[in-house]
Amino acid sequence: MPVTLVLLALSLLSQTKGPDTDVTLPVHATLVSQAEGRGVQIYTCKAQGVAFQWMFMGPEAKLFDAAGQPVATHGAGPSWTWSDGSMITGKVLQKRESPDPTSVPWLLLAATPAAGKPGQLAGITFVRRSETKGGVAPADGCDAGHVGTMTRVPYTATYEFYRPQ
Repeated sequence: MPVTLVLLALSLLSQTKGPDTDVTLPVHATLVSQAEGRGVQIYTCKAQGVAFQWMFMGPEAKLFDAAGQPVATHGAGPSWTWSDGSMITGKVLQKRESPDPTSVPWLLLAATPAAGKPGQLAGITFVRRSETKGGVAPADGCDAGHVGTMTRVPYTATYEFYRPQ
C-alpha cells in the first residue's frame, strides 16, 4: 500500500477508544458487518540462530454472522473472502495486546478490496479484530528435533468491517 494511503488512513483514526480495548476506532467510517471468527493460528518451528521459535504463518478461520451462519473465510495475507466472492487484504495499522495474555493481539487493519470483486467487502477500508480468545504460539515444543513442524492453535475473535461514511 503506498505510504500516502497509510498516512491518510492513520489521519482518519479517532482518539475515541472502544469499550475494553485501546485499539483506536476509525472515524468517518461506518460499521458495515460484524462476524465471529473461529479457526486456528498456524505456526512453524524455525531455528533462530542457536535458538528455536514458533513463527507465525497465518490464520485459517471461518466467519459467522449473528445468526451463526457462515459468511466468510479468513486466511493468510491477511485476507478475507465473503460468501459472495468479494475479497479484501489487510495491512496492520495498530496492534494492541489482548486483555487476556493467552490470546492473540487486537488489531486495526487498513483494507484493500480486490479489483473486480463487487459484493459485501467492496469499499471496505478498515477491519478491526477484537475480543480474541486463544491463538498464541505454544511456549514450548519448538526445538532442534521439531524444526519444520507446524502447529495449529485454536482461536476466536470478533471482526468488524468498515466503509467510509
